[in-house]
Amino acid sequence: MSKAGALDLASGVGGKIQKDEVLSAVEKYEKYHVCYGGEEEERKANYSDMVNKYYDLVTSFYEFGWGESFHFAPRWKGESFRESIKRHEHFIALQLGVKPGQKVLDVGCGIGGPLREIARFSSTSVTGLNNNEYQITRGRELNRIAGVDKTCDFVKADFMKMPFSDNTFDAVYEIDATCHAPDVLGCYKEIYRVLKPGQCFAAYEWCMTDAFDPNNQEHQKIKAEIEIGAGLPDIRLTRQCLEALKQAGFEVIWEKDLAVDSPLPWYTPLDKSHFSLSGFRVTGVGRFISRNMVKALEFVGLAPKGSQRVQAFLEKAAEGLFDGGKKEIFTPIYFLLGRKPNSDSDVPVGPSNLL
Repeated sequence: MSKAGALDLASGVGGKIQKDEVLSAVEKYEKYHVCYGGEEEERKANYSDMVNKYYDLVTSFYEFGWGESFHFAPRWKGESFRESIKRHEHFIALQLGVKPGQKVLDVGCGIGGPLREIARFSSTSVTGLNNNEYQITRGRELNRIAGVDKTCDFVKADFMKMPFSDNTFDAVYEIDATCHAPDVLGCYKEIYRVLKPGQCFAAYEWCMTDAFDPNNQEHQKIKAEIEIGAGLPDIRLTRQCLEALKQAGFEVIWEKDLAVDSPLPWYTPLDKSHFSLSGFRVTGVGRFISRNMVKALEFVGLAPKGSQRVQAFLEKAAEGLFDGGKKEIFTPIYFLLGRKPNSDSDVPVGPSNLL
């Protein structure tokens, strides 16, 4: 069960960062981003430090607002927010065709919400790869509570340099995680390496769509707000992720922006006019209450100084995400499914494989 109370939120702010150092960590994190004069190359060069600081600062907020699974999902009419999240996770397991007893890797697993759901849904053993110590500690506790600690675990490592032998896993997936990679091709190559031949990799990527105009100042502002609010060094176009998958050696089975024909927009929970009991804390009203609660907690000293600053850049992200979704220039649910060929001769010949 996720942390639900205000005191749980306050106690978790900062993760492994000392409480009296939270404010300075916020300030250092903010300086990476263009809103505060930061540069993309600096973010990419220091992505590990930047992303670690980000998740130390925001994990407690995420769990308070979103539960154990930190992602969006396409949504059917009549479906609750929580139901859509679970279905989105089941969908990726079904697309991978995972079977009981197989070894599965979750790349950039957060605190393991999808990991636990997919493990229970498919009766598989799932390893979560994560480079943030606080999230791993929290994830192991949630695994124990859920009763999957004997079959599921976490490994602390950088997904650009995975500590696994070649051809280890029967399936690999990532949900909104490799968007943090400074080089998506390098990350996909590592995934290709540890995946067994003939098996599949599935991804939900955060991307700018072809409707994004880099010369449009409003589009640039939206992109920057998402980057600072989500700890991203950059946001790639959908076609860049697709090309990287091919260059890494995968046979593309299918790909699609699942936002295109979703019955309800993925950004519905972020709409300030939207009200939902199942996802109340991410709604406009819920965020207003949370903002003032954090302010009060910091004022009385229960939350460390800097907590309001974290809440502020998460609010900025929510606005950027909503605007980006509304204008159809951004999607957090670009789906990719690739297969690792059984042998080099099994690789389809094409421009991408000749590079």
